[in-house]
Amino acid sequence: MTAAADVVATTLKQSPLKGFHQEHGAKMVGYAGWEMPLLYTGSGIIEEHRHCRAAVGFFDVSHMGRIRFTGRHARRFLDHICTRQVLGMSKGQVRYSLVCNERGGCLDDVLVYCLDEDQYLMVCNASNRAKLNAHFAAVKGDMVFKMDDQTESTAMVAVQGPKAMEVVGAMSREIPTLKRYRFAEKNLLVMKLLVSRTGYTGEDGVEIILGAGMAKAALNMFLKQGKGADQLVKPCGLGSRDSLRLEAGMPLYGHEIDEETDPLCAGLGFAVKLDKGSDDERAGNFIGQPALQAIAARGVSKKLVGLVLEGRRAGRQGMRVLKGGQPTGVVTSGCLSPTLDTSIAMAYVAPGDATVGTALEVEFAPGKVTSATVVPLPFYKPAA
Repeated sequence: MTAAADVVATTLKQSPLKGFHQEHGAKMVGYAGWEMPLLYTGSGIIEEHRHCRAAVGFFDVSHMGRIRFTGRHARRFLDHICTRQVLGMSKGQVRYSLVCNERGGCLDDVLVYCLDEDQYLMVCNASNRAKLNAHFAAVKGDMVFKMDDQTESTAMVAVQGPKAMEVVGAMSREIPTLKRYRFAEKNLLVMKLLVSRTGYTGEDGVEIILGAGMAKAALNMFLKQGKGADQLVKPCGLGSRDSLRLEAGMPLYGHEIDEETDPLCAGLGFAVKLDKGSDDERAGNFIGQPALQAIAARGVSKKLVGLVLEGRRAGRQGMRVLKGGQPTGVVTSGCLSPTLDTSIAMAYVAPGDATVGTALEVEFAPGKVTSATVVPLPFYKPAA
């Protein structure tokens, strides 16, 4: 490593599991201010992707933000900033939500965990953590609560795949009985773990949050629990995590959602309670609610769709989508699907061109287009 590379590396935040990654030959890259594994030597993105679909993938996601809210107005504040209703959540429940600006644009998509009455945890995207902390301070007003950014004092990992519960079940018989978007707090010897049945791959599995100082010891103990766990579980990097979430039709901030894009256009209306406050005024209105109500009334300006492209070239973010040679939208994400062995992409197109089966084109370069067809999202669903 050069001296210049040394300087760059030292400016990036380090995962508590950096030693694990080095031992397993990870190729480390800078991502959202963190040094994280892109892939592992001897496997690679495609092999890691397919292993997660067939067995169990282990992902370090410690770069994700983890912010705890406690106090008298914690729930009220979260209902003020989140599009999904927090009022009425029960202990052990997780809800996917958006945080919007006044125009209805997405500041981030988040998971909200109800730890107890007036105690909540929010998991946000690494790239938006500082922005959200500043936003929350700016809109707090006179509400009384404590906000504690625990990102750097904790670690977070994801165990994903059709055989994930075989491995997790060796640690706890309770965890495999959890429903989707539920969590439990467990003790593993002297270590306290928060284990949620959530993930970002389209597969079954869990995400685990624990203290940074015990992360490596807990991981080693966890991976040695089940019979054959070392064969079932393969460490996977950010590269395969991205292709897995794309196959599952899951939005990525900076691609499918951003501050200029509202969640209704992104097909995330299920996570927006447009009448929040009308059924129970204790929930109040959320920031951006009037703007989203207006968008819903007049109709969205664009729609997020899935595309299957002819050939094996992958569409890339920013490529124009055409219909009959005329622009109708833009690609947000694309790859050659390792599972489907087909070129897939997500794109925004005009609402009139979003019907499944519509024939479109993707422009790879001026005058060079490839035929594409609108298909349902997600591209991939695990076997029942």
